[in-house]
Amino acid sequence: MMMKYKGKAWKFGPNIDTDTIIPTAYLNISDPEELAQHCMENKSPDFVKGAEKGDIIVAEANFGCGSSREHAPIAIKGKGISIVIAKSFARIFYRNAFNMGLPILESSEAVEGIENGDEIEVDLEKGEIKNKTTGNTFKANPIPTFMQEILNDGGLMEHISKRRN
Repeated sequence: MMMKYKGKAWKFGPNIDTDTIIPTAYLNISDPEELAQHCMENKSPDFVKGAEKGDIIVAEANFGCGSSREHAPIAIKGKGISIVIAKSFARIFYRNAFNMGLPILESSEAVEGIENGDEIEVDLEKGEIKNKTTGNTFKANPIPTFMQEILNDGGLMEHISKRRN
């Protein structure tokens, strides 16, 4: 399966924690669409109103730090964000993102070369990020094949279920 994404960049700074991604007041909700309505609401009301299906979050270092709750990647995926690109991810968020089927890539050079609102194209298999607004291309470490399979299947639980059948 080709893993290519296109969308508008929504740029965030460093140390975006899970409480910023989805405020604790909504942790009793499990519906992805309902969580999506509150994704980043305290950080960027414009994101809540304007992010569209396929858009891309671009962030500085340590994205997803804080708690280990899975609500954060679920809210981002529910919002329709196709992929998150950051300089680095908190380890537990990194794991939860793949478990929930949310693609993520680490690339400092891409984060430095992308501004809010830029049109971005990502080839996950090649680890290639193109800024269509500026014409620049950046590299990221490609996702290992077995992790791409988990993403293709929609997350870890779906991946395990498909392998059993």
